[in-house]
Parts: sequence; structure tokens; C-alpha cells
Amino acid sequence: MIRRLLFVIAATAACWVSASAHADTWPARPLRLVVPFPPGGAADLFGRMIAGELSQALKQTVIVENRAGAGGNIGTREVATAPGDGYTLLQGTVGTHAINPTLYGRLPYDTRKDFVPVAFLATIPNVLVVHPAVPAKSVAELTALAKSRPGRLNAASSGNGSSIHLSAELYKHLAKVYIVHVPYRGGATALTELIGGQVDLMFDNLPTSLPHIAKGTLRPLAVTSASRSPLLPDVPTMVEAGVAGYEATAWSGLFVPAGTPPAVVERLNSEVNKAMQSDKVQARLRELGAETRPMKQREFAAFVQKEHDKWSEVVKFSGAKAE
Repeated sequence: MIRRLLFVIAATAACWVSASAHADTWPARPLRLVVPFPPGGAADLFGRMIAGELSQALKQTVIVENRAGAGGNIGTREVATAPGDGYTLLQGTVGTHAINPTLYGRLPYDTRKDFVPVAFLATIPNVLVVHPAVPAKSVAELTALAKSRPGRLNAASSGNGSSIHLSAELYKHLAKVYIVHVPYRGGATALTELIGGQVDLMFDNLPTSLPHIAKGTLRPLAVTSASRSPLLPDVPTMVEAGVAGYEATAWSGLFVPAGTPPAVVERLNSEVNKAMQSDKVQARLRELGAETRPMKQREFAAFVQKEHDKWSEVVKFSGAKAE
């Protein structure tokens, strides 16, 4: 018994020494950041932004690889099965780590067991916009209109189970209204149909709706973030507009495979927090209508869990399913 105990202690000490030595020499070669979405989207923009900053801070190249497909599941699975050595990173989002676990009946990974949340990157609010022909100039008026015409109004989205879709479902759930969901293959198509008057409203990502709001082809009623957007200072939040408890944003964060040495996780957290507060990054975030806030690793892990629990309920309420 004593001999076995000594063996366990020795083995544990050896693992600790090995992990410490790894952390001291890390990074010794280029890193890979997997973005599980196509180039050009918000997640991709944030990924390339932080990859450049980390390359400078770590004195090693951080290579961005887009592995799109299945709502982010293909790229996310690739990182879930990668070695936990600190050389493979994931650009996770509200979709991959908060929505998909409930939206998909079976995932090829476990978001809570296969990953370590590292650091919060940024968040972009959605904006509730309506076609000018819709006789509602506030969220209160839209809610009253929807209640007077149950099932007559429709909401466009970029696809079943997307953050745009579920932002609308959260509004429907909290305001207790019945609005028909109309999914499209992508946000650009949905926005075009909304501008053309084929649908009534949409919870669109703020940056893509801004030009149409400026031209008057769309009317903004509220932003979905906890505070007003500097890009639309006169537009209230959903809470200010009367929908208590409402908050929905498209956030991104950095994740690594389970088993990554804690010292590496802490170093990444520290470097990301410093990078996101730099003047250059802050200026770019303002252009995108995005926001960031530094979080310790444990804070970010708690945030991800809270988002998972919230969107799990919304997905169940909506009845959305994906395979």
C-alpha cells in the first residue's frame, strides 16, 4: 500500500514537472488558430485580429485556418481531438459553445469536457430592424401589433438555430408574442428580402444593418446588448424598450483542447486581455460596433456556462433542431 502511494506521488510529481517545463519553453513553434466559420464573418475578423496580436506577443506565428461547416461543428471537432499542448487554439462562439449543444441532437464533441475556455474576445450586438411599411416605431408598438395579429408578422433569419434566429425567439418568449420564423440560407439573403418587403422584421448583426438604417430603408427599434451602441446612441436597448431580462449578442472567445497546461492557459489569457485593450484593437472594434471586456480565465468559463444555460432554454422553447 505504501509502495503504491509512493508510486502515485512520484508519477504526479513527474507530470507536474513535465507540464511546468513545457510551459517554460512554450511556444517553441508556430500556433494554429482554427476558425470554424468561413472567411469574412465576425468570428473570422476577430480571429485574424487576435492572431496578429498574439503573434507579436508570443514571438511565434499564429496561423489562422478556416474549417467551416455544420454550424461550426466541423472545425470545433477538429480542435476537440487535437493534443492539449498549447499549439492548437479555437475561435469559439455563442453558436459553437452555447447554442449547438442543444440545437444538435448529437455533437461530435462535448463543449464542457473537451475544451478549456481561455479568454473572452469581443461581442457584437444584434439590432431589431423592421421594414418601413411595418406600422411600429417602437418595440412596445411592435409587441402590441404582434399580439393583435398573431401569426401575421414574420421574422427573417440567417438560418434555423442561428444567433439571429434565436434572438427573435428570445423576444417572442419574453414578450409572449407569436411571430412566424422565416429562415434563409445566410444573413445577406435574409436582409435583402427584408429590405424588399418580403418579410417584416429581423434581428440582424449590427454592422450589416447600419448602412440600410442610415439610408432609411430599415427602421431600428432596439439593440440587443445590455447597453446602447455608440454607433446608434439614440436607439434603446431591448430592456429599455420594455422587454425585461433581454440580452443577446454574438460573442467570440478563445478555447483550447482539454489537457492544455494551466500555465499556458493563463499566459494566453493574459496576452489576449492585453491585446484586446490596445489602442489599435479598440479602434477596430469601434468600427465594427463591437465591444470587449477583460475576463480572468475562471470568469470567462463562468460566462460560457451561463450562456450555455440561457440558450439551451431558448432553443427548447423555439423547437429548433438541426442534424
